[in-house]
Amino acid sequence: MGTWRHARTQPVSLWREERGDVLTENWIQLYPAPEGAVHNSDFSVRVRIPGGKWKSLFSYNVKVDMHNVRNASMVMFDCSGTVEIEVEHAQEVIREAVIRPQSAGLSGTINGRRLSFAIDGPRLLSVEINGDRFHNLHIFANPPEDPLPEAGRGEVILLEPGLHHTADIQKQLEHSPNTAVRKSIIFGPGIHQLDEPLLQLPSCTSVFIPGGAVVYGGLVCSGVHDVTVTGRGILYMSDFAKTTYYRGFEIKYSRNIRVDGITVIDPPHYTVLLGQSEQIRISNLKSFSTRGWCDGIDMMACRDVTVEGGFLRTSDDCIAVYASRGEFQGDTRDVKVSSCVLWADVAHPVNIGTHGNHEGEGDVIGNISFSDIDILEHHEPQPDYWGCLAINGGDNNTIRNVSFEDIRIESFELGELFNLRVLQNEKYNPAPGKRIEGVRFKNIRFEGTCLNPSHIEGYDETRAVEDVTFENVTVNGSPFQLKEPYIIIGDHARRIRVL
Repeated sequence: MGTWRHARTQPVSLWREERGDVLTENWIQLYPAPEGAVHNSDFSVRVRIPGGKWKSLFSYNVKVDMHNVRNASMVMFDCSGTVEIEVEHAQEVIREAVIRPQSAGLSGTINGRRLSFAIDGPRLLSVEINGDRFHNLHIFANPPEDPLPEAGRGEVILLEPGLHHTADIQKQLEHSPNTAVRKSIIFGPGIHQLDEPLLQLPSCTSVFIPGGAVVYGGLVCSGVHDVTVTGRGILYMSDFAKTTYYRGFEIKYSRNIRVDGITVIDPPHYTVLLGQSEQIRISNLKSFSTRGWCDGIDMMACRDVTVEGGFLRTSDDCIAVYASRGEFQGDTRDVKVSSCVLWADVAHPVNIGTHGNHEGEGDVIGNISFSDIDILEHHEPQPDYWGCLAINGGDNNTIRNVSFEDIRIESFELGELFNLRVLQNEKYNPAPGKRIEGVRFKNIRFEGTCLNPSHIEGYDETRAVEDVTFENVTVNGSPFQLKEPYIIIGDHARRIRVL
């Protein structure tokens, strides 16, 4: 079993490798390679600040795609200012290299099996060699992480790597000698295994998972408040069976919850489940999933949710916004998603509206905004689930006041750009939706080859789609138009305009 102890000092020097002066413009911070973590040797990656020494990064193995699961690579570090990066492929001579999202405006110098380029600050990137998107390299250059809890600032538990009894950790958190102070738990760098894979967090708890720490398990907030989970560490869930339906984060009936900087690898179900919760802040979350129904962030009956930054590569919807579903009942309102990279190997990058209170009068999903988004993939064999930006209103839902602004959509494999429908999906909806109204698409740019027309359609005369505007939307440089091949507008769709 791993050991724990009360931490009275910050063991920063033990956990972080050599870095530049934090007061200088260019700064980089690396983390130790965790012994026993799953490594991918396809790429060797080195980084440095200009004029500094090259430092090698540990390359994690991450599985991607569901239709044909393959092994990709991922490296991470923290930085500010200019950082030089050198990538060497283990086997292939590099004929061409693409660094995405393309909005980053990055290109590199190729020399045999090596690619060199520089970034000007934190970036979440995909490096694709010789056209291969599935054995690619993910580079997560993060902003500086939160400081560790300071001495004298509450009760701090430091866990060394090893096997932990989950019940012991929970007891220590719940039955602190001083119940009036905030409790903190720090997972030290290395591999942590929990004998019960889901750790329940009490109210007023901080969890810190620093870079180089890998936790085999997930974290649960149920009926709690004021919980934070931060760091550059990993929740590794690839070894858990699909039938467990474990999630990286399960947040239900809770408020004032913050998740920042964590990477989740291959959860059996969602990366983040949000159920009937409010005041949720998720930032710089990274995720990879490969199994069915393994969405990124799904929210049901929630209010005041902010998702900022992050890179979600998922085998189902990257982000889904629902109302009532199962045990979670109520509207979903006031959701803001910004500055994210979305990569749907299956299904939608964005999906809004499917589930609601079909047995009653229905719910409202309202005041939803997505801005400054890069969409890198959308691949869905079933046309009923097409749409990079999809609002599919079912279950008596009313969906209103939704905005999509400053969104770059890159070439994707199979699907369509926009899909707005009031419908009754035979698999998921006992009742059709009520209406979709007040949707704005502004500053949307698509550059690519998948040109299936988008769709807007109501269900009947009383269950319509109304008041949809397109402003400065372009397809391969041409203005978006309300006709084929751009879009098919079906029945019961009113006041659809291009401004």
